[in-house]
Amino acid sequence: MENKLPKVKAKSKKRVGRGYGSGKGGHTAGRGQKGQKSRRGLHILFEGVKVKKSFIKRLPLKRGKNKFKSKGKPIVVKTRYLNLFPTGSKVTLESLVKRGIVKEKDAKVYGVKVLGDGEVTKKLTVLVPTSKSAAKNIEKAKGKVEEPKI
Repeated sequence: MENKLPKVKAKSKKRVGRGYGSGKGGHTAGRGQKGQKSRRGLHILFEGVKVKKSFIKRLPLKRGKNKFKSKGKPIVVKTRYLNLFPTGSKVTLESLVKRGIVKEKDAKVYGVKVLGDGEVTKKLTVLVPTSKSAAKNIEKAKGKVEEPKI
């Protein structure tokens, strides 16, 4: 015969500051007497009485909208992925998205760069930024590397 333990309901969390009947509350609701921490709360960047370099002062000075976002590096496409294209075709940002090599949203935000990892076996015209080694690989396969028109 199996030992069956009775099911125990998990104890619910005490709702702080909802009066004496809630089990934890009334008056100060576990926050102590006076002071900054007993009231509404602290600002997200508050660091106490630290005088030296605070977190906000350690950040580089950037002004304007979206100051904490960075654009990032371009998405890397290896030259071996260019073999997915038929011979004689043009490789553009749109064609890379169409073939599923890069995602459209990411390509528009970060851009794309072809790096020379792998061999190209087909003659292609590349209209995307490339590294020197990628350009050599493409030209070795009798293809062309053209500067993208902006």
